[in-house]
Amino acid sequence: MTSASTLLEMRSITKTFPGVTALADVNLVVREGEIHAICGENGAGKSTLVKVLSGVHPYGTYTGDIIYRGQPVRFPDIRASEQAGIAIIHQELALVPGMSITENMFLGNEPRRRFGIDWKVAQRRALELMAQVGLREDPDALIKDIGVGKQQLVEIAKAFAKDVKLLILDEPTAALNEDDSRHLLDLLRGFRERGITSIIISHKLNEIEAVADTITILRDGRTIESLDVHAEGVNEDRIVRGMVGRELSSRFPDHTPKIGEVFFEVRDWTVQHPSSEERLVCKGSTFNVRRGEIVGFAGLMGAGRTELAMSLFGRSYGTYLSGRVFKDGREVHLRNVADAIRHGLAYVSEDRKTIGLNLLDDIKASMVSAKLAKIARRGVVDAVREHHVAEEYRKSLRIKTPSVDEGVVKLSGGNQQKVVLAKWMFTDPDLLILDEPTRGIDVGAKFEIYGIIQRLVSQGKSVIVISSELPELIGLCDRIYTVFEGAITGEVPRSAADPELLMKQMTAKKKSPTS
Repeated sequence: MTSASTLLEMRSITKTFPGVTALADVNLVVREGEIHAICGENGAGKSTLVKVLSGVHPYGTYTGDIIYRGQPVRFPDIRASEQAGIAIIHQELALVPGMSITENMFLGNEPRRRFGIDWKVAQRRALELMAQVGLREDPDALIKDIGVGKQQLVEIAKAFAKDVKLLILDEPTAALNEDDSRHLLDLLRGFRERGITSIIISHKLNEIEAVADTITILRDGRTIESLDVHAEGVNEDRIVRGMVGRELSSRFPDHTPKIGEVFFEVRDWTVQHPSSEERLVCKGSTFNVRRGEIVGFAGLMGAGRTELAMSLFGRSYGTYLSGRVFKDGREVHLRNVADAIRHGLAYVSEDRKTIGLNLLDDIKASMVSAKLAKIARRGVVDAVREHHVAEEYRKSLRIKTPSVDEGVVKLSGGNQQKVVLAKWMFTDPDLLILDEPTRGIDVGAKFEIYGIIQRLVSQGKSVIVISSELPELIGLCDRIYTVFEGAITGEVPRSAADPELLMKQMTAKKKSPTS
């Protein structure tokens, strides 16, 4: 019998897909009014579990029981779970960019009057709901005109419009800056005080530790344990041990750098914003990279790190105004992506699902897509060679999949990221630019990707890492450049790098001397 303090119990949940058991006898107990975190490596089954709960995977496609508010429930679809007061906010927000905040908030749930929709009531109700989540915007503002953090708040307000009792958030802060993340976590604490129960899935263990009451850890589709966050000895290291099944004495693999001479240099690189002639996204940027070196770029969101990387990679962003690029002492002209690839550059985008991958492709096609000529004979792709190459990368990068013929859309985030890495490693680049390479993936997958980066530089390749996580840059990089408002403001060697110094230079308008 479910106790009075228990809002939700999931018993012996098992869910299979062709060739894969995603969940095996998983159990979850969530108390009323708590913040309950679900942690685990990519592919552990976290998202699948909440999709079972919310009716995305309907009753009949899994085995096991769901007890909600003391009663067994069998949701045939997501609408049924919403009617029961369960709302799920996915990592990819379900909003229509060209519609207003109000329209999105009540889409499919519009207040009616005799001859249609009562927009006055909708707008008044939207303002009330926006106030509950701390969103101060014009309710007529279009979704595409507000930031990702505010879009997240619209999703939460939309859930409140449906009288939510259990709010589920899947990687809610993955794409948010520090201020927006802090606001969202404060919001969850406020919901807890009002008796609203939340389930949060996140790879940011410091946030989990700060906000959650209970943590349930999944590994390989099974429940490992549930931890009381307030109990003695429960910290990030303890959570990691449960997630990966072993101690991670260091978050970074051991690595002894073997750094050579400067082989790539950018001088006075200046780029204009694509839609605003007055705005420069790169302002006279000058930097260099040595062979066998990992070079980091640190900056606050909007500082211009991604714009610099994309504009260098075949002028993929903005309008080129001036600047020169040198490789091995000779000037090279990277006028398009084909030029960049031919000269040994590769760029892994921060947005793997929109830019990095074609989610309609299978794994093997994705891995070879950046340089088909390597496996083509007389202009025709050699299917045997394609499969062989993909299998080699599947094994060497430890990509979890039953077959390289599977669609990339079926992979977890960490495994999708490995496919993107394989795609660009296949081009045999001299310089690999990684933009937020570990965003939205777990500590175990991060450790593996760090190892891949270190193996590349040990072969004499070079890597640029753009990251919003300062501990990642400090732990991984040999040198770190700081960026502010489109300008490089400092250069810090690994021996001198610390968060305070980097943050100082990330918010400085003038270039600081090398520390």
